[in-house]
Amino acid sequence: MSDFRRVTEDFSTAPQISVADVAEAARQGFTSIINNRPDGEDPNQPSAAEIEAAARAAGLAYVHIPVRGGPGPAEVEAMRQAIEASSGPVLAFCRSGTRSINTWSLGQAASGARSRGELTQLGRQAGYDLSGVLGG
Repeated sequence: MSDFRRVTEDFSTAPQISVADVAEAARQGFTSIINNRPDGEDPNQPSAAEIEAAARAAGLAYVHIPVRGGPGPAEVEAMRQAIEASSGPVLAFCRSGTRSINTWSLGQAASGARSRGELTQLGRQAGYDLSGVLGG
């Protein structure tokens, strides 16, 4: 069952998605999926290749940007570029959605696209506490 959490009109997060969730994402109008979960964290999680195949079959763009621990500058920049390249709404996921929203919010703050206060509020509305990653 999908648990897509809309953060903005163009960006949503989710805990681990299934292959079936990919088709639901397409039905809901997402155009891209970003996978922030490294393969092998849990023996029951679908592999990046399985999610990518489902995304391609559903006509969605797919990018794998694995984040181990906290996102570093390379992951933040890769996420920013993937979102910028998307032709429409993006769904990013990891185990709980936290790494995805943290990576996105750090890119938004660094680029000046959104203030830390706005990002903290957007996170809270989506069910995430960004005060630790954004420092406020």
